[in-house]
Amino acid sequence: MFEGIFGPAAGHASTRPRVSIAPGRINLIGEHTDYNEGWALPMAIDRGVRVVYVPRTDRALRVYSTAHQESRHLELDHLRCLEAGGGAGWWRYVAAVAAALERDGIELPGIDAVIVGDLPMASGLSSSAALELAVAGALCDAAGTEWRPRQMATLCARAENEGVGVACGVMDQMASALGRAGHALLLDCRTLEFETVALPGRAAVVVLDSGVQRTLAGSAFNLRRQACERATLVLGRLDSSVRALRDATLEQLEEVSPGLDAPTRRYARHVIEECDRPRGVVRAFARGDLEGAGELMNASHASLRDLYRVSCPELDAVTARARRHESCFGARLTGAGFGGCAIALVDSAGVEAFVDEMNAAETGAPTVRRGVCHAFRVEAAAGAHILVPDSCP
Repeated sequence: MFEGIFGPAAGHASTRPRVSIAPGRINLIGEHTDYNEGWALPMAIDRGVRVVYVPRTDRALRVYSTAHQESRHLELDHLRCLEAGGGAGWWRYVAAVAAALERDGIELPGIDAVIVGDLPMASGLSSSAALELAVAGALCDAAGTEWRPRQMATLCARAENEGVGVACGVMDQMASALGRAGHALLLDCRTLEFETVALPGRAAVVVLDSGVQRTLAGSAFNLRRQACERATLVLGRLDSSVRALRDATLEQLEEVSPGLDAPTRRYARHVIEECDRPRGVVRAFARGDLEGAGELMNASHASLRDLYRVSCPELDAVTARARRHESCFGARLTGAGFGGCAIALVDSAGVEAFVDEMNAAETGAPTVRRGVCHAFRVEAAAGAHILVPDSCP
């Protein structure tokens, strides 16, 4: 494999490839709460990114992306020459993770690596976080460094913030690093404490890919985060215990509203209300109330559409269509928005019929045509890990 892409195999420390796997994620609920230190309920899924790699005896980092059909080559000794926030291409994520690992005191060897995956790109399923964690896993394994999931999640989030220029929180990386089969994670994005939450037996999760790609670096995403920080600053003058929007109440927001512009008031209201929804869904799951969980998901989508304003006609159309199906409990966009995917919570007894209907139906959105909305079921999966040679397929 590697000889056909990079040429002769000289410099390899071994001839047997290893595989670093990191899953994508959906977020059941708790959107745009992570960078406001609130709660989220993500779930690692059975689609993701794989990095097939062989360690080298030198410091050359040679990587090929099958999705982009492009190879890049970098000497690890030159990582410090990279500009911070120099764009969000796939190679930037790889280089940013390598640079962050070296800043953390890990001396990396070179690797030859091929990146493959089955996540739709720019869709809200955290293909970037999966890429970061898969690359980090490969580099740590090649360096003989212990894999520390929580620490690596925060390191990869920092790499995306500083090396790519996306002001994301840590929720995507935590879900990819710490996922557990059959479970979601109730994540406190301030303390990074989490608990695993078993999905009810009747619950099936279906991804609804709108077909609308979105980008985050240089988009309205960073503007939303800046507005949340402004609201927190004003609220903190009223009550010094408000360190982030998770600490604020709607009554406090109303009190300071004269000092905030209308968009910032809307954004803050969404976050304050959204912070309560993940724990509400966990309580609903515990009592087997999928209808109640679905109602919270529907309310979340309405808030993202009307208050945070990160939905789009295609996402609104596919979620509305999903809710009309008799097996659907609720549907909402997942991820940052601005396009990408939605999810539906569906009765497992009717999930096949639901998927078939969503894949065949006209959604009604002006820019969506038959077949563009691609629906597929996902399962809750394990977090990032290494496949050792004996177990490689």
